Amino acid sequence: MERINKFLAHAGLGSRRHCEDLVLAGRVRIDGEPVRDLAVRVRDGQAVTVDGKPIAAEKHVYWAVHKPRGYLSTNRDPAGRPRAIDLVSHVGQRIYTVGRLDEDSEGLLIMTNDGDLANKLMHPRYGVEKTYNVQVAGSPTREDLAKLTEGIWLSEGRVKARSARKFKSQGQSAWLRIVLAEGKNREVRRMLARLGHKVMRLIRVGMGPIELGKLKAGRNRPLNNVEVKKLRRLAESIVATEKAAEEGLE
Repeated sequence: MERINKFLAHAGLGSRRHCEDLVLAGRVRIDGEPVRDLAVRVRDGQAVTVDGKPIAAEKHVYWAVHKPRGYLSTNRDPAGRPRAIDLVSHVGQRIYTVGRLDEDSEGLLIMTNDGDLANKLMHPRYGVEKTYNVQVAGSPTREDLAKLTEGIWLSEGRVKARSARKFKSQGQSAWLRIVLAEGKNREVRRMLARLGHKVMRLIRVGMGPIELGKLKAGRNRPLNNVEVKKLRRLAESIVATEKAAEEGLE
C-alpha cells in the first residue's frame, strides 16, 4: 500500500505537494469515493481517478547499481555533488536507493520505486544481511576477527558482525569479508577503527540475495525476475517474523 499523494506522484501527476493539493481539493476518488484524507493508502487493485480520469499505478522496477567512491546515496544534494541516482537517469520511474553507502564507500546499491519492499529491506530491526569486502591497513589477527563477531562497543551500544574473515593479504594491508545485519552509520569503519585498523577501501558486494557480481563501477542493470522473487520472499519472511514476534508479546 502507498499513501495517496505518493501514489499520484509516482503516477506522474507532479510533486507530492501538488498531489496533496489535488486530494484536499476533493478531485481524487478511490473506487468511486471521494478522498480528502492524506493518510489514506491505495491498495493493489483499487481504482483511482483524478477529475474522473483513471490513474494507472506506476510499474515497479528494480535496479542494481555499482556506486563509485565519491558519489552520494541521497537523491538530493544542494552542493551539486555526484549522486548514485544520476547513474540511472535513463529510468523513467522515480526510484530511490534502498539503504545507503557513505560517500567514501563503493559497491552495490539497490534502487526501486517499490516503497513497501524498500522499507522492509532498509529497517535495521529486520536484519537483512549486507556483505562487504574491506581493505584495511595492517593485518588483523584471529582475535581481532573474533572481536568483530563477539561485539564491539560504539556510541550507540554494542554492535557485531554476523561473520568476519580475512581472504587476502596485499602488501601492508589485508582484505576482509564482513557480513552485517545492522545498519548503523559508517559501522564497518568505526568497528575496525576501534581495533586499530584504518579502512582503506570498502566495497559492498551483497545485499540479501542480490550480489554485485561483475557489475563495474558506475554501471547498472535491472534485476532479473529470479532476483526480484528472492527479494519478495525475503520481504515475506520479514513480515512473518514480525507478526510472530508481535503475537509472542500478546
